[in-house]
Amino acid sequence: MPLDTFLALLLFAFTTSITPGPNNMMLFASGVNFGFRRTIPHMLGIGAGFLSLLLGVGLGLGALLHTVPAVYTLLKFAGGAYLVWIAWKIANSRSLSEKQSGATPMSFFSAAAFQWINPKAWVMAVTAMATYTVPSLYFASVLIVGAAFAAVNVPSVSTWAGFGSALRDWLSDPVRLKWFNITMAALLVLSLWPMLK
Repeated sequence: MPLDTFLALLLFAFTTSITPGPNNMMLFASGVNFGFRRTIPHMLGIGAGFLSLLLGVGLGLGALLHTVPAVYTLLKFAGGAYLVWIAWKIANSRSLSEKQSGATPMSFFSAAAFQWINPKAWVMAVTAMATYTVPSLYFASVLIVGAAFAAVNVPSVSTWAGFGSALRDWLSDPVRLKWFNITMAALLVLSLWPMLK
């Protein structure tokens, strides 16, 4: 892969990983509600789950989506329904203390599995593989695309958890936290709009 193509790939990976979307909205809310350290499994799960999805798309799932578009439609709506449920949980969270609320942060495996029904993750994976793979060196270029995302994804998404964690003290006021969580839930639902069209 030429150097200019690789640099463009890194920029694409960084931009798509750090811009707002379902993962980053959930990480921001998790950073506020549980703190940065307790959100680390969620961040690592996103990285691992997205990498597995990306490699899966590169090694054949992308062709399946083109052959059977109904599969992609099903994934989009299943992912959308799951995100609405997560948004409802966030909107109803009222305490930073999990002992009081019974809430827990998303686990590594839940975050990894979520990538397989996350509409933005599918769009990112299909676009990356369609744009940055080289037909003459296909398998190697699939691995290079995967490595580029692995290098930038977790550091990018961790900034959202960090921002959330930085706001924990200010949001320790129950009224502020209530409205923050309602706002984050609304933004999470709104993040679906471009992907479900």
